[in-house]
Amino acid sequence: MTYFGQPQIKVKFAAMASDSIPYIGSQQIEDVLTYKDLIPALEMALADFSSGPDGGVVQPLRSSVPVKNRDGVFLSMPGYSRNQNGLACKVVTIFPRNENTPHPVIQATIILSDANNGSMKAVIEGNTVTALRTAAASAVATKYLAPDGTKILAILGAGVQAKAHLDALRYVHRYSEVRVWNRTHARAEAFAAKYGCKACKTAQEAVKDADVIATVTGTSTPILQSEWVKDGAHINCVGAPMPDQQELDPVLVRRSVIYADSRESAVNESGDVIIAKAEVFGEIGEVIAGKLKARKNETTIFKSLGMAIEDVVAAKLVFDKVHGTSTSLL
Repeated sequence: MTYFGQPQIKVKFAAMASDSIPYIGSQQIEDVLTYKDLIPALEMALADFSSGPDGGVVQPLRSSVPVKNRDGVFLSMPGYSRNQNGLACKVVTIFPRNENTPHPVIQATIILSDANNGSMKAVIEGNTVTALRTAAASAVATKYLAPDGTKILAILGAGVQAKAHLDALRYVHRYSEVRVWNRTHARAEAFAAKYGCKACKTAQEAVKDADVIATVTGTSTPILQSEWVKDGAHINCVGAPMPDQQELDPVLVRRSVIYADSRESAVNESGDVIIAKAEVFGEIGEVIAGKLKARKNETTIFKSLGMAIEDVVAAKLVFDKVHGTSTSLL
């Protein structure tokens, strides 16, 4: 048989029953994926990513397919980690018109493959993994960049990412006060009552004298102004992942030292960076690897775009824990 004009290449296709591939759902993920394991795993992954070929990470920029007649977009995010022996691809759909329907606006699925032979190992619910790994990456950045004597945490937003960030940031620091703000104040009040925070009526009130700030909103226009943020604060900027979206006042962006998960992603995808015409100082992985200074006690921003390698490492960790397999990382 001839394949692509190469008759000497023989390809074997394995017959596989559809139910032989395990599906790992949200509850299983929450049961096994802890920040105790995930934060150090992502710390290693971020350092590997920023170490170039020596880090063994292969990760192209995410590809985007617009679904214009539905105002939607389909994204694919493949990645490979040699050092953590992980291979996966996350596919994501974002359909804003779903907001008032039974269907979620964002739907994500991760296909985990065996890095040794390419066979599919599992299909994993992606929204939960995304929430946890995104917060864990912010926790890694906060570990290195938060000012000395950090006491006050402010979270702008009261959704899934707000809860994930609350847990992850509490894992790396003890805060004497946690404040939360949301455009719908009732949601902030409900969040605060449930998780032991203080609900604020304005974003300005929430961030006053805050040492660490997490912006985890769905906004397209700035909700955090420069004059509200004290010098030396650290900001985890998680929302606004598109070139035409912003969470931060451009003046704040320009006066801060910007670290990204990926410099390439930040300069191509982050409206906060692009619109402000700001310089990215470096990647957080470079700090972890000792290649770049952590300029803590200056005003810093960690611009998180989310990377496929984070999904790869988190998905493999989930699979290994669910199936009781050992991992060389931990």
